[in-house]
Amino acid sequence: MDAFLVLHQLRCNGVLEGIRICRKGFPNRILYADFKQRYRILNPAAIPDDKFVDSRKATEKLLSSLELDHSQYKFGHTKVFFKAGLLGMLEEMRDERLAKILTMLQARIRGHLMRIEYQKIISRREALYTIQWNIRAFNAVKNWSWMKLFFKIKPLLKSAQTEKEMSTLKEEFQKLKEALEKSEAKRKELEEKQVSMIQEKNDLALQLQAEQDNLADAEERCDLLIKSKIQLEAKVKELTERVEDEEEMNSDLTAKKRKLEDECAELKKDIDDLEITLAKVEKEKHATENKVKNLIEEMAALDEIIAKLTKEKKALQEAHQQALDDLQA
Repeated sequence: MDAFLVLHQLRCNGVLEGIRICRKGFPNRILYADFKQRYRILNPAAIPDDKFVDSRKATEKLLSSLELDHSQYKFGHTKVFFKAGLLGMLEEMRDERLAKILTMLQARIRGHLMRIEYQKIISRREALYTIQWNIRAFNAVKNWSWMKLFFKIKPLLKSAQTEKEMSTLKEEFQKLKEALEKSEAKRKELEEKQVSMIQEKNDLALQLQAEQDNLADAEERCDLLIKSKIQLEAKVKELTERVEDEEEMNSDLTAKKRKLEDECAELKKDIDDLEITLAKVEKEKHATENKVKNLIEEMAALDEIIAKLTKEKKALQEAHQQALDDLQA
């Protein structure tokens, strides 16, 4: 392969110039959030954990804290731009940091495991010392006459003590069994009551939603009636003005005047009907608002009762578990 010919062809095709322009520019880019998540490990102290830091500000703090050529990167609106090679350097720094962290983690784990093993060795040694001391003490007293007498009497004492302990354990078992049954019954009762309360709360929520829908519908009807009333009042005013103008004209327009007066009377009647309907809708609206308020108060009270029942249920479950542990013990 002719190296000079290859370079000449690359130069003629503009490849070398493109590479040169790419190296002088900022070909690599990454979002602020992605940069913060990926490279925060290089200097965790630069970004505090106890408060929220914007991704761009976190990126600026992190890059300024690293030993880099700060002219090799630029900040955009949503991304940070790097010159060629800098992102690869950051990846190498990240790999080195991860290797150090893993090495340190392995060392700590090995140290922890060795400390556990050392504690086991110490415990075994102390146990051996205790066993040796007990054996020596037993060998020193096993031939005493009083000790031989004690060995003969000990099984009888142990049998009586065992019967007494069994009787006590039976009584305690019966008491624990009764307490467990009561606790289980109380727990079931509370669960049923809680389910009932939740169902009642859901029903009230549905009823509240229906009342709110009715209230919104009433408000919409009220607005439409008010608009119709305003339009009719404007039309009545217009007709009244026309009547007044017609009254100033000659008697030939009397028939037309009467017709307009009749129309005006009908419109006034329509307005009266609309006012009656509007008053009725307003009354329904106030009643619905009061009903919604009462439902909200009932739901708040039910929430408090449910929270209290949940707390009692949790306490009974803990007592139930404790009773089971006692029985198993």
